[in-house]
Amino acid sequence: MSSPVLHRAQLNPASVTPKTDVSEIPEEMRSLIIEKNKGTIEDDSSLLVKGWLYKEVHGTWLRQRKHWFVLTQDALEYYSSDERNAKRLGMLVLTSLCTVIWPDKQTYKETGYWNVAVYGRKLCYRLSTKHFNEAIHWACAIQKVIESKAPVETPTQLLIRDIEENKFNPEAVENIYRHNSILKYTQSPLYAPLLPFQYGSVEHKIYSNSSSKGYSTLRDEAVKIFNSIQQLETARDAVPLIQGVLQTCQDLQPLRDEVYCQLIKQTSGVSSPETEAHLRYWQLLTCMSCTFLPGLPVLKYLRFHLKRSERAGVTMVRSSGRRVGGEKKKRPKTSKNGVEFSKLNYRTHRIVFLMKATELHSDVILGKATRSRFLQAECQMTLREEHLVGAFVLTTEIQSKHPDTEVDNYAAFIAEALEKTRGRELVPSWEEIHILMNRQEMVCTVHCPGQEVSQVPISSHTTAEEVVKKMVQHLGLQHSPNTFALYEQNCHREWLVASSSIVADVLTKFENLTSKDPDSQWRLCFKVYCFLDTDNIPIDSVEFLLLFEQAHEMVVRGHLPTSEDDLQYLAALRLQSLNGDFNLHAPVPPLEELFPGHLIEVRALASARMLLTKPPNCSSRFHAGFLSGALHNGLWGQMAAHKQKAEEDLRLRSRMKEEGLSVMAAIVERWKLLQGLSREDAVTTYLSIVKQWSGFGSTLYDIDFYVVNVPTLWEKRKGSSACLNKNESSTENCLHRVWLGIAAQEVSLYKQGHREPFECFSYNQISSFGICEGNTFKIIMAEKELIFETSSLRKV
Repeated sequence: MSSPVLHRAQLNPASVTPKTDVSEIPEEMRSLIIEKNKGTIEDDSSLLVKGWLYKEVHGTWLRQRKHWFVLTQDALEYYSSDERNAKRLGMLVLTSLCTVIWPDKQTYKETGYWNVAVYGRKLCYRLSTKHFNEAIHWACAIQKVIESKAPVETPTQLLIRDIEENKFNPEAVENIYRHNSILKYTQSPLYAPLLPFQYGSVEHKIYSNSSSKGYSTLRDEAVKIFNSIQQLETARDAVPLIQGVLQTCQDLQPLRDEVYCQLIKQTSGVSSPETEAHLRYWQLLTCMSCTFLPGLPVLKYLRFHLKRSERAGVTMVRSSGRRVGGEKKKRPKTSKNGVEFSKLNYRTHRIVFLMKATELHSDVILGKATRSRFLQAECQMTLREEHLVGAFVLTTEIQSKHPDTEVDNYAAFIAEALEKTRGRELVPSWEEIHILMNRQEMVCTVHCPGQEVSQVPISSHTTAEEVVKKMVQHLGLQHSPNTFALYEQNCHREWLVASSSIVADVLTKFENLTSKDPDSQWRLCFKVYCFLDTDNIPIDSVEFLLLFEQAHEMVVRGHLPTSEDDLQYLAALRLQSLNGDFNLHAPVPPLEELFPGHLIEVRALASARMLLTKPPNCSSRFHAGFLSGALHNGLWGQMAAHKQKAEEDLRLRSRMKEEGLSVMAAIVERWKLLQGLSREDAVTTYLSIVKQWSGFGSTLYDIDFYVVNVPTLWEKRKGSSACLNKNESSTENCLHRVWLGIAAQEVSLYKQGHREPFECFSYNQISSFGICEGNTFKIIMAEKELIFETSSLRKV
């Protein structure tokens, strides 16, 4: 295959198309073209490429055919041969919307060719070559031509720009809408998107989780979405359609501006905007505004559309020429204060009028008679008068005599939401969509240890930090030195909710998890995030109960290294604090809510090992020559192993049940001994026992692997005669399964089950810390580095 030919000069059209003869061009024109080309030889950085390439062909028995390709400044062409008079077989016009797919190694391994795909509006050229450098060169050259093209703008974009330029001229704006039906409501389908999108079928794969959902090109998806939007008018239940549109916009981010433009189109120029069918568009627009923000040009267009859609107290139809109240045009009037009003602007409910600066009062109050004359008058002020008096614009709210319409309410709600919306991680749940469609306030259920469930009002923009502030104020914890946070919690797991997280996203995640596992029972819990002071908390305060609840939670999780007798005594104190003195009819919580569950499992395993006997050999029942062991080693062996495992599991569950009953009986006996102890004293006694552990008040994290790395440079600086090798040092100081305790004053490391830390250091000793890679976390100090591997990296 011949190598491509490079040309630094801009190609003369005569040299590209063999059918055109330079002699046909007049001499003076020919000289001008030559002079122009000579002048741009050094300045033109674009390259013209020619060469043989294979092109994928459909519908023939030959999968690939070899053609002569020429890249110009405007198109990619291919010919039957490289001769001057060769026939041109095809041409792909290059614009800023074209896409180049670069060669990848996987395709080369499968086919033996390096492929380059070029997507145009209707055509796609799939080119291939056996040489990697040649494929890269073609891809670079085509990409440069595409990037040199001016951005393609659709008619909708041009009209949006015209509206932005004339937004202070109502007549010009109305004229734009009147003569351009593409901006107004339609019942017809959409055959092309309103905004430009890159050509190609794979551009959406750069967005996470979108390639696995069967999406086609962005252009096709934009047309499909408009069809879904139109179905809102006739759908019995609009929620699934709305959530589907939102999910598509979540997966394919470039479609968000397109959907906003489609909704603005469908809410403009509607003859009966207050019908239920047409209000569906406003409801979807409401959900969009609470989920995504459009780009700046579309955002400006949307805000203008909302103002234009608001209803004023007085309506004037300019297109019909009818005047307010049917009155004839009157001469300009002047108020009692000498205020001359400009021509009224009925676009919005805000009336803009010009006043003379010298006669302007700080407060202008319009009486009923003055307001009536003001609304009926159409005054005119020339530009000369405006410049002479230095008039300026004063916006006055005119209250409508009639109740606001639904369109007004939706427009106001959307305008307010746009000021607060940030990017959402998840699309709204069905419940949230129902609430947004009715413009209602959501309620978030927050659980608090030892307290009643709290109902906190939230919106689609409320963050976890805002909910925490509301809970702190509700519980009277404003003066507490400790910090608080929200947690995602179920019976097995607990995750910290970041302060910047949107609570509606968390609730949506709960809804998704519950739909997959109805028994998951996820909830939001308000807890102490960091204990800064555990000694000066008043006993009769809510914070003291929070401290008790979290101390008990630490005990149940097995984060208190103490004897089993102490754990049983703590469980009895817990029952005393909940129910008071022992009573046969008192409700008793499950054992896993009183005692560490892993200890019961350890006892059951130890007991099962002692009683474990070798199971009988199933094959011994048969004669030694029966199937020669084939059945035993095959299917029969698998069945026997499965049966043996099932028996062991059944035996283990039986032992755990027995051990659980034994532990529960011991706890109840200790509970009986606490007769006469008040609930408050039970809580105080419980905390006094837990506080004896040095790690109390720390937030504990399970560390799977721990390594101490002593830098060699530090060893040399200390003058150590026996400098440790880095690998030897890591091996000598590595531990499995430790606790990382983060307290207000220091960081401690505990071996699991040990009461005292084996290492402790203050925050002043830490020079830096951060995530290394994967689940690895590093703390760097002047003398050493601590490397942790944990699945709780997010929490740490």
